[in-house]
Amino acid sequence: MPRPTKQQIDDEILEAAAHLFARHGFKETSVQRIADTVGYSKTGLLHRFPTKEALQTAVIDRCVEQIRDTGAGVAGLPAGPERDRVVLTGLAHLAVAQPGMVALLLSSMLAEPESEIGQALAVIGQALGEAFGDDPHPDTTRALRVTGALGAVAVASLALCDQLTTDAPGRLAAIGYDALGH
Repeated sequence: MPRPTKQQIDDEILEAAAHLFARHGFKETSVQRIADTVGYSKTGLLHRFPTKEALQTAVIDRCVEQIRDTGAGVAGLPAGPERDRVVLTGLAHLAVAQPGMVALLLSSMLAEPESEIGQALAVIGQALGEAFGDDPHPDTTRALRVTGALGAVAVASLALCDQLTTDAPGRLAAIGYDALGH
């Protein structure tokens, strides 16, 4: 079996850290707990991410990067139903592949806006708005529908993660798309 690449190792660490931060909170998640989860020594983990704060920043940066990548893939499409479908499909693929990131996003919704995670959530929200092609000051109905669509994809992907099959991203995207009212 080939050795994992640096990127694969980092992805595994970031996904595990996101899951643990979501479940236990940043303060209650130790570097040792993350290292144990991925099967590395604490020293080995700290070699890749020198502090817990650096790890938290990397998790948040990865999340924002992935959402922006999804948005970049639809930059040529006008805002509307087709763009919404493509964005939701991309986000559904992320939700299935990285449930820890989704759990962190959901848990961070309860964060104080001025906290570090609350500020990161604002950046993530901005990236999502850009992906959907929405005006930064959307009307309430559209904001509620997009939030409902994202919530449907996120909650369904986490609640049913053990039962999801290869067609799951398409089905999750369809659920989210329905919430948009198209």
